[in-house]
Amino acid sequence: MKYRLVIGISMLWLFLSIPSIVSAQSLSDQVIIRRTAYGVPHIYADNLRAAGYAMGYLQLEDYGTRVVSDLVQARGEWGRYHTVRNPEAQIDEDAAALQRHVRASETYPLLHVDTRDMLQGFAEGVNRYIELHPEEFPSWIQPNFSGTDVHAKGVGGHSNASVKRFIEQQKQRHKLESEANYAVWARLPLGDEKSHPDDGSNAWALAPSRTTSGKAILLRNPHLSWGAGYYEAHMIVPGKLNFYGDFRIGSPIGIIGGFNEYLGWSTTNNYPDIDEIYALEIVPGCPDHFLLDGIAHPLEKKEVTVAYKEGDAVGKAKREFVSTPFGPVIHRDERHIYIIRAAGDGEYRTSEQFLRMMMARNLDEWKEAMRLHAKTTSNFTYADAKGNIFYVWNAMVPHLPHSSGGDTVAVLATRTDQIWKTIVPWDELPQLTNPEGGYLRNENDPFHYTNLNAIFDPADFPVNFPEPKLRLRSQHSLELIANERKFSLEDVIRQKHSKRMLLADRVKDDLVAAVKRVGATGEVAKAIDLLDGWDNTSAADSRGGLLFEIWWHRYLRLSNGGNTVPSTPVSAGYSAEADSLFAEPWSPERPTTTPNGLASPSRAVDAFEWAVENCKKEFGSWDVRWGDVHRARMGSKEYPVGGGSGDMGNFRVLNFETHQEHKQKRQVSGGDCWILAIEFGDTPRAYSVLAYGQSNQTDSPHYNDQLELFANDKLKPVAFTEEAVKQQLLKEYRPGKAESIN
Repeated sequence: MKYRLVIGISMLWLFLSIPSIVSAQSLSDQVIIRRTAYGVPHIYADNLRAAGYAMGYLQLEDYGTRVVSDLVQARGEWGRYHTVRNPEAQIDEDAAALQRHVRASETYPLLHVDTRDMLQGFAEGVNRYIELHPEEFPSWIQPNFSGTDVHAKGVGGHSNASVKRFIEQQKQRHKLESEANYAVWARLPLGDEKSHPDDGSNAWALAPSRTTSGKAILLRNPHLSWGAGYYEAHMIVPGKLNFYGDFRIGSPIGIIGGFNEYLGWSTTNNYPDIDEIYALEIVPGCPDHFLLDGIAHPLEKKEVTVAYKEGDAVGKAKREFVSTPFGPVIHRDERHIYIIRAAGDGEYRTSEQFLRMMMARNLDEWKEAMRLHAKTTSNFTYADAKGNIFYVWNAMVPHLPHSSGGDTVAVLATRTDQIWKTIVPWDELPQLTNPEGGYLRNENDPFHYTNLNAIFDPADFPVNFPEPKLRLRSQHSLELIANERKFSLEDVIRQKHSKRMLLADRVKDDLVAAVKRVGATGEVAKAIDLLDGWDNTSAADSRGGLLFEIWWHRYLRLSNGGNTVPSTPVSAGYSAEADSLFAEPWSPERPTTTPNGLASPSRAVDAFEWAVENCKKEFGSWDVRWGDVHRARMGSKEYPVGGGSGDMGNFRVLNFETHQEHKQKRQVSGGDCWILAIEFGDTPRAYSVLAYGQSNQTDSPHYNDQLELFANDKLKPVAFTEEAVKQQLLKEYRPGKAESIN
C-alpha cells in the first residue's frame, strides 16, 4: 500500500509538471482583454498559459518590434539580421547570448509548470500577433518564438561592470598587454549608455497606525530611463491570480512590483557586493591547466559559432569561452588566469519567484516565495491588508573567506577553501517587520536607516555588506514621513511629489552670506537677492532653482580642481571630496542633518559670479522659471515640469537631456516614470500614472495621454474591481480574434 501511495504521488507530480496541451489559436478563446481609461489592459484568463498568451499579444500591440527585438537578442541572432557598426562586438554579444540560451534550454524543464505555462503562453501570444500582422515586421521575423526564448531573457549572469572595472585596472598596470588576452566576457558593453548615476527608486510603507484610514499604505516609485519599459496591467486567473502592477516589456513575469487583493510590494535598487575576482596559477608548461590544492585541473573550453550578416549573405564566426568550475575566465597573463565568481550566475528562477510572490495571500507565503532567493539584488518594501509592513535588503551576498578585492584587485587562490562557496541565507539578511514609528522607506541607500527607531549596527554584518550612507534624497524622505503625522492615500501622493531641493536648505544661507559679504553689485547683487527669496524648490513656476543648480555644479568643479564633475554624486557628503565641499560633511553621528554649510565661501562666490553670467548666456536669463527650461515632452505634447536630480536632494527625481528642438530647454529622459500608491482595505484602493503611456507606438491614442497628468503631479484611479473596470471600459476583445466582443 505504501509503495502504491508513493507511485501515485509521483504520477500526480508528473501530471502537474506537464504544460497543458492546447493550440495557440485556441488560447484566444480562453482569455478576454478589457482596456480601461488610458489603455490599461485587464486580462481575464481561464488559466496561466492563456494569461501569458494575452500578455505577449498585448505587448506587441503596444510595443511592436521592441518585444521581438529583445527575443531575437536573447536567441543570439541579432547580428544575423542586422548590419551593425561594429560586427566583431556584435558577434561577441550574440555569442554570450547563445551561452545564456543554452542555460535557458537546460533549466526550462526544471521550472514549475505554472512558470512554464506563463512563458510558453507569452511566446504563443507573440507568435499569434506576428501571424496576424506580418506587415508590421521585417520579413525575416517569423512566428517561431518559444518559452525557452522568453526564459533566456531572465537567466542571470555576472556583472559586466565588475569585469570592466577589473580590466581597466589591468590596462593601467600593463599598458602593453595584448588585447587578445581579454576574454569575450571582458569585451561586452555595460548596457544602457544613457543611464544616470542617480538611477534608482523611492519606496514607502506606512502601517495602519500612521494612516487616517487605519489601513496600510504602500508607495512604488521607480526612477529609471523613460525607455526602461514599464507596462501597467491587471492579470486575473480565477483561483490563481489577481495581480495589478508593472510588467516589464519582453516578459509576462519579469521584474515586477504591484499588488493583489491581499498584499503588495515595491522594489528599489541596491548595490551589494555579489562577486569576486580570483587569480589562479597556470601550470608551468601547460597553459590550459590551472593549479588548485596542488593539483593540475584542465580548463573547460566551449566553442560557439555565431551567424552574422555579411552583405546579402550570412557569415559564420567562432568564439571560444573558457571556464572553470568556479566561474568563467575573463582574462589571463603569463602566470595566471582570472575568473569571476558571481552569485546568481546561471540563476534561472527569478520569474518563478515573482509568480509565487504574485500568488501569495499573506506575509508568510510571500516570505516563502522570497526564500527562493532567485533575485540577485533589490530592496523589497511590503505592505498588506492585515496591516503588516516589512522590509528586506535582498541580495545574494557571498560568505567570503578573505577580504574583498572590490573588483579592482584579484584575490590569489591556491586552495579550494580560499574561494567562496555559499551565500548568506535569506533569513539572515537585514529585515524589519512592523517597526516602531510605523514606517519603512528606501531610496537606494543601504539598509541602516530604513527606520530611525531601528537603526542597523554595521558591526552586526559581514565586512562585504555596505557601509552606512544616507544621501540627501533619503534624508528628504525621512523628513516627509519619519514623524507622528497620519496620512491619507491622497496625502501620500502629495508628499511624494515634494520638490524641495534639500541641498539648498543646507548650503544656501552660507552662499547668500558669502556673496553679500564681498559687496556684490549689479546683476550679481540682484541674482543673490533672488536666490535669498527663492523657495528652495524645483517646482515648475519657481524662480531660482536653475541658477542654484548651475552654481552648484560650478562649485563642484572648482572644488575638484577645475576638473569635470565626478561621475559619482558627491553632494551627499560622504565621498572623499566632501571635505572640500561642506563645512560639515555627512557623518553617522548626525545622519539626518549633515552635510551642512560650505567649506569654501570664496569658491562659492567665484562659482556664483560665473553661474549668473552663464545662466543668462545659456538660458536667456538668470531668473528664468524652472518649468520654462525643464519640460516633459513626448511627440507633439509638451508641458513644464517640476523635479530634479536626487543628488541635490529632490524627492521628485527627474533627469534631463538637451531638448530635441530648443537648445535653451531640457526634456525629461528618466527618473520618475511609474508611480503607484495603494491603500490595503477589504478591497485595495489605488492610484497610478505611467508617464510615457501604455504604448510607444506614436499613432496609438495611449502614446502620450498620461503625460499631462504626470507633469501636473496627478495620478489616475486604478480600476481593480469588476465594477471599476466596467465604469472605465474602453474596449473588450479576445486577442488573436478578428472580431471585437463589443
